[in-house]
Amino acid sequence: GDPERSPGRFVAPHRGACGRDHRVTAGASVAIAATFVWLGMVTAISFMEAPLKFRAPNATIPICLGIGRLVFRALNAAEFLLAAVIAVTFAIERPTVGIAVSYAVALAMLAAQVLAVRPALGRRADQVLSGLDAPRSRAHYAYVALELIKVAALVPLGILLLSR
Repeated sequence: GDPERSPGRFVAPHRGACGRDHRVTAGASVAIAATFVWLGMVTAISFMEAPLKFRAPNATIPICLGIGRLVFRALNAAEFLLAAVIAVTFAIERPTVGIAVSYAVALAMLAAQVLAVRPALGRRADQVLSGLDAPRSRAHYAYVALELIKVAALVPLGILLLSR
């Protein structure tokens, strides 16, 4: 049969920047969408919502920490879901080396955040929420550094997916 018509292979032709005709597969479309949704969620929550909630009128540190805990738990769960969706598309259509490396970096940063940094942040939040005067944590800096690296991997991942 026609490989263009096999399940999951053909979505639509479009003209690239250089005028060439490109075919975008269903798997590639899903991977592109999942990547940019992931990137948008991370940038909106980590770099907008997280710092702004502490500036809200009458927002106390314990309330902000409680909200942050819920929001980041949900964000990380959504990130793992989006990463899994992308992985499934890679099982359907093998990624290039650049795509695989960008994806692996983003996923490794997420895993490091959840497994290594978030537990330390959780312990400090528990102390503050229980009324202790806990010292400021350097774990926030580690989380933000990992977040910046993750964003720096998601941007080329999306671009590479768009250009293949």
